[in-house]
Amino acid sequence: MARSTVILVSDDHAEIEKVRNFSQGHGLALKVFSNTEWARGMNDPEFRKNVGGDVPSLTVGTAPVDQGAKILPFPGTSQPSRGASAKVRTINELESIAIENAIHEYNGNLTEAAKALGIGRATLYRKVKQYNIDPSQARKKRAA
Repeated sequence: MARSTVILVSDDHAEIEKVRNFSQGHGLALKVFSNTEWARGMNDPEFRKNVGGDVPSLTVGTAPVDQGAKILPFPGTSQPSRGASAKVRTINELESIAIENAIHEYNGNLTEAAKALGIGRATLYRKVKQYNIDPSQARKKRAA
């Protein structure tokens, strides 16, 4: 199984250290580049090929990443973006969807879901109760 890689472009040493600790704690490989190295490297096809790892190559531009990366959609993006049928969701609805997505992503493990959401475990438990979310559903899907 391929090891996931985090690519960080930053000149902020404190942020680099935070990401390094996070990556080590989650078993992720980390590649760090300064802003200058990255800008210079994006003009070099060999650099883009080497940085990409299992991905054939990184591309320059605004094309979306569609392979080689795990991208979680923002809650509610499956609906039409604009128009008469589009509904603006409340913050509580978005929060509820984000919590449900995180719980399903971590197969019902509320501790890991709370870490991913950047909130405390007790806060997640309170919000699960508030929004009547059943974490056991995610656990059942994992067992099936």
